[in-house]
Amino acid sequence: MTVSSVIDLLVSRGLIDASQRDQYISAIQESGTEPTVAIEQYGVIEREQLLTLVAHDIGGTYYNLEGHEPAPQILATLPAGLAKLHKGVPIQIKEEGLEVAFADPLDPQNIEDLGFALNQTILPAVAPPEQIEALIARCYASAGASQVGGDGSGDEAGSSAPQDPLAAIQAEIAQMSADEAEEESSSAPIIRYVDLVLYQAIKEKASDIHFEPFEDDFKIRYRVDGALYEMAPPPQHLKQAIISRIKVMSALNIAETRLPQDGRISQEVNGKPIDLRVSTLPTAYGESVVLRVLDRSNANLDLEMLNLPPFIYEYIEDTIVKPNGIFICTGPTGAGKTTTLYACLRKVNTIDSKLLTAEDPVEYEIDGIMQVPVQEAIGLTFGKVLRAFLRQDPDRILVGEMRDLETAQIAIQASLTGHLVLSTLHTNDAPGAVTRLVDMGCEPFLVAATLEGVLGQRLLRRICPDCRIAYPPSEAVLANIGLSPSDIGGKEFFTGQGCDTCNDTGYKGRQGLFELLDMTDPIRELISKRAATVVLKQKARELGMKTLREDGLRNIYEGITTIEEVLKYT
Repeated sequence: MTVSSVIDLLVSRGLIDASQRDQYISAIQESGTEPTVAIEQYGVIEREQLLTLVAHDIGGTYYNLEGHEPAPQILATLPAGLAKLHKGVPIQIKEEGLEVAFADPLDPQNIEDLGFALNQTILPAVAPPEQIEALIARCYASAGASQVGGDGSGDEAGSSAPQDPLAAIQAEIAQMSADEAEEESSSAPIIRYVDLVLYQAIKEKASDIHFEPFEDDFKIRYRVDGALYEMAPPPQHLKQAIISRIKVMSALNIAETRLPQDGRISQEVNGKPIDLRVSTLPTAYGESVVLRVLDRSNANLDLEMLNLPPFIYEYIEDTIVKPNGIFICTGPTGAGKTTTLYACLRKVNTIDSKLLTAEDPVEYEIDGIMQVPVQEAIGLTFGKVLRAFLRQDPDRILVGEMRDLETAQIAIQASLTGHLVLSTLHTNDAPGAVTRLVDMGCEPFLVAATLEGVLGQRLLRRICPDCRIAYPPSEAVLANIGLSPSDIGGKEFFTGQGCDTCNDTGYKGRQGLFELLDMTDPIRELISKRAATVVLKQKARELGMKTLREDGLRNIYEGITTIEEVLKYT
């Protein structure tokens, strides 16, 4: 149950004074304790009385499910995937409908969505959330996926239904004709199918979900740790229904299929709020849809969690507290630049600092920071937002990307007038960012005067710790990375064999590679003379800069990643 819904209920019953509402909400959120437990700890009302009060408020029943074992025919009424998605367990079948105990019975939208997906009336009930989660984990793990009919037919536990809820729904929607699908993009099977695809992707910690129409098939792929994996595709004739369902969820115009559209889906999965950024693109065989998963709990928004080399961590810590200057993070799309800059902002997000960001779009909402979404379509460009920022008395400014001369010039102006500016650029390495700014039309002496540092980065996959083994690389493989057997001495090299933990890929999680261009006096002098990237890089290496390839070798020697990954990204 959300903190605010519980507190509002207690305020309406006169158990908490309305003037104390916000204090209770912030105190419970900071504690991280389950709301009903926290309320009991504060001595407002006993937990069982509170849950009974919630049940009375929604017109349902309170159950203590300790030791409760639902009958197989009851479990069969609610598929495992939907039980986990909506965090509910079926209690009994009544004449009026199916009674389900929810972890959050005060969320009417969640209850309505489940009823729509099952095509029947849901009667909400109340039980302690931890009992509901334990029941879902136990009952659907053992009897689980064999009872995923989901239409109230009540398949017996020993039936030969598919063991995977996604496969069960795929079998169900495969029987729908193209005409039915066209008419029923909001039908129960399509809704359940899309919900389970999203649930599965988030469970696998996917960063993107791709729905791709082709002439003869319709592919669905997940990007996990930077690599794309294909899942079992749905029938090709259902592509329009599935895409229409996603467009409905993200409040896009279903009738418009000729132009690209952008939207957003917000929903709770496994008790975690998840945002999905939706982008549609017209292609020769229908609309391609890509969903970017923005899972705040899965994003490392703390500087300490980025596994930066110690000297780079200390440099960034010193730089982001400077009163003025420009700090740039550079690299290709998907290199983790925004995550690094968010982590920097979190570090300096204190009560005595005014922080403003201009982003396209805002990815993660952070308390205490004023975040502005850039909207090119209505003329709200980075340049226009940045000009307005200078009249908002900021201390630090984040510009999502320096795309043009206007943005870069205003950023330089902001730096010169006493603001610290953080931004990103798309270049291959750190020295290349300097050349890019000069090529845009920025005066070299101004770039030299305002730039404090450039961090180049890449993201590559980490070896799975559960199946990591040492192996001797061949001379040919070593030659690819510029090493000979004499260079490596007694160093060990590692790879992943592949196991259940990493889905037989040999990789689990990702690690950053970093190179830092520090703005020393010799570098500033070269910038003022319009020195080429090669010259800047050579001088920076003489002064101690470690390149991305050298940082990659460090990660190889420490057993974090493989030679193949470093070769792929550097």
